[in-house]
Amino acid sequence: MRWAAEAVAAVPEGMRPRLDHSAQSLWRVDRLIEDLRREGTPYAAVEGLLRGLGAYAGEVIVRRTGAEWWSSGGDHWVRTPDGRLWEPLDEARRCHAGHGSLRLLCRDAMGRGL
Repeated sequence: MRWAAEAVAAVPEGMRPRLDHSAQSLWRVDRLIEDLRREGTPYAAVEGLLRGLGAYAGEVIVRRTGAEWWSSGGDHWVRTPDGRLWEPLDEARRCHAGHGSLRLLCRDAMGRGL
């Protein structure tokens, strides 16, 4: 997904090689979002980056499970082979609000620990 690639390009250069679409890379993504939240960065200032980081997490699920992207009316989900729908873009927004974790969402979607 284009948003995932844009998000990887937007993160600090030293962090980019660590965003390798592995399950472990989601720890780094959660920390990046937590740092933005702790710094008080307004949602409006990072909305695009958060959408991209959510898309990145969705791509991790897609690549690890054979899931596929679904969209309707501007909303985007990942549908895993077991038929469940996941909302990584919304989860990124919840992370910024202090109420979510892309790592945990992906762990649940992949059905195994990260």
